[in-house]
Amino acid sequence: MASITLPWLDTPNDFPPTTQALTEPAGLLAASDTLSVDWLMQSYPRGIFPWYSPGEPVLWWSTNPRAVLYVDEFKLHRSLLKVIRKQAGDPNRAIRLNHAFEATIRACASQTRAGQQGTWITEEVIQAYLDLHRRGHAHSVEHWHQGELVGGLYCVAFGHMVFGESMFARQTDASKVAFAHFVSWLKQQNVRIIDCQQATRHLMSLGARLLERKVFEEEMAHSISMSALNWEPCTLAWTNDPT
Repeated sequence: MASITLPWLDTPNDFPPTTQALTEPAGLLAASDTLSVDWLMQSYPRGIFPWYSPGEPVLWWSTNPRAVLYVDEFKLHRSLLKVIRKQAGDPNRAIRLNHAFEATIRACASQTRAGQQGTWITEEVIQAYLDLHRRGHAHSVEHWHQGELVGGLYCVAFGHMVFGESMFARQTDASKVAFAHFVSWLKQQNVRIIDCQQATRHLMSLGARLLERKVFEEEMAHSISMSALNWEPCTLAWTNDPT
């Protein structure tokens, strides 16, 4: 296999243009030796995200095409709607925003995933995103049952631009229910698009589609230019039930 030469970044201000990303591995842009909140503050508004395995340098990506979910195109499958309707009347369940960010990201890190050994969400990653949460740009959506955290997800946001990161579930459909509530809430906030980074069968079944990098970056820039959402901790009510 041919060796790969990547730009090595010394500071968060050194990111190259995303057009310089490799075609193989697709979207790989650069590398650095550390990850911190300052790197995340510079990378996300450029459409660049970190993804690497323990023992590797920090690898930075800008995938092309980019998987996104337009909020208005979210496909709420009948089976999931049935689960949501059933759980909506359960006083022991709640979908909450930003009540337990650290617990959520640690649960995502410990989630067992088919065909995957270990996790890229290392302690270094957790600490960087905790700092990003403290700065108001990383958020959690949590599914609670009888006082226990049973599912959820975390994301990054700048302006009206939301970047999906990772999900976990300790009960069947727990993360899917949380995500459906989240999409409903985002729709109320007039959010247009969620970045999904890479296409998966599950995301595509929910209505995600692929955008060329240039189109994605135009959409992203427009959304980032809009005012920040109100991410104060709250409980998300179900308001997206079709008639």
